[in-house]
Amino acid sequence: MSPAATPLPRRFILFLGPLVLTNVLQALSGTFNSVFLGQMLGPQALAAAIAFFPVFMTLFAFVIGLGTGASILVGQAWGAQQTDKVRDIAGTVLLGGAALGVVIALAGWWTVPPLLRWLGTPAEVLPEAIAYAHVMLLAMPVLFLSMLAAALLRGMGDTVTPLGVLIVTCAVSAVLTPLIISGRLGLPPQGTASAAWGTLVATAVALLWLGWRLSRRQHLLAPQALRTRLRWRGDLLRPVARLGVPTGLFFITGSLADVGLMSLVNPHGASSVAAWGAAQHVTSYVQFPAMSIAIASSVFAAQAIGAGHAGQAHEVTRVGLKLNLLLTGGLAVVVAALAPLAMRIFTSDQAVVSLGAQLLHISVWGALLLGVGSVFSGVMRAAGTVRAPMLISLGCLACLQFPVGWAIDRAVGLPGLWFTYLVTYGCGAALQAAYYFGVWRKKPVRKLV
Repeated sequence: MSPAATPLPRRFILFLGPLVLTNVLQALSGTFNSVFLGQMLGPQALAAAIAFFPVFMTLFAFVIGLGTGASILVGQAWGAQQTDKVRDIAGTVLLGGAALGVVIALAGWWTVPPLLRWLGTPAEVLPEAIAYAHVMLLAMPVLFLSMLAAALLRGMGDTVTPLGVLIVTCAVSAVLTPLIISGRLGLPPQGTASAAWGTLVATAVALLWLGWRLSRRQHLLAPQALRTRLRWRGDLLRPVARLGVPTGLFFITGSLADVGLMSLVNPHGASSVAAWGAAQHVTSYVQFPAMSIAIASSVFAAQAIGAGHAGQAHEVTRVGLKLNLLLTGGLAVVVAALAPLAMRIFTSDQAVVSLGAQLLHISVWGALLLGVGSVFSGVMRAAGTVRAPMLISLGCLACLQFPVGWAIDRAVGLPGLWFTYLVTYGCGAALQAAYYFGVWRKKPVRKLV
């Protein structure tokens, strides 16, 4: 049975399985580091790494947006069977991503230390937070290339190969990071930065493995096939940027809003920072099905539009929403029920476990609302409609998240801050749905490539 003849729900499941596992392994790579830091070096080391996390996500949002635009453009070209166009897009995006990673690494090296001080990072963890941040910045070009390669492959409907990349990354990180922390490799102690060094080496090894695998399979995107395509193409970068900037701005705005919330958490002390960060790690796992379903919706809608079947985009939306309710909602129930156990993975400190569990009981439901809004915006973006979904997402994040968080913090304290996400994502989902049904469905859908 050809992919086009396969029922859409089954195509979703086949696509989602490896994609969700990839996202889980991506988070596990970071979670392993947090567990190693918390258990081997203590809560202060964990807090030091967590203090940089919102800043890291702000910087990483640039490549997330670029990857989103690339996957949509590649999806339409792949759906139209334009293989040369696929290679041209890939070469242009990979070259641009590597350059962007270098620029961000250089700029961040000088600006992150004063930014962490300005955010009120607890003085007892500030030096280790800066050391950790510097190594993570060195890793940016490698992380960017890995992320973009996976996005390009997903645009072609391949979620298995990116899963292999993350398996290699997790395996190397899980073995290497504790060895660096304990000094068993003959290196001087690196403290909190040990986790960042583990991430850098593991990602580089996985990227080399990906190049070898694609070359062995004589893949369309093998390094030797892209060598002559690594050049600046304004005619391709412009639509990639137009499609990707809204996603990048969404993550940047969301990360900046998280930075604002972190500035509200920091005065509560290192234990509160550790609990907040650990709860964020767990909540991210609940978000994986939601975001994976949104990615799948965008890819399938783009491929359908590229193949000349624009009407199928509406069926993609329906299937995406149903799967989000089933998968994301089901996982939210499980995590809420097992919240204390989930927190004990990170630390044995009872105060951190108790506070983190309170946060989780609230935060997991925000993932369900985030998934609803992301399915609507992902399908619309696959058709080239970016402005209205972007304004809705950015407006909710910019105008609601920090102001609502500030008010809640003053009224009920730290545990209530997680309600901020329910308000923000709930409003975003409602507005995206209203625009989709009230405006977008009445417009014609055209190819982008």
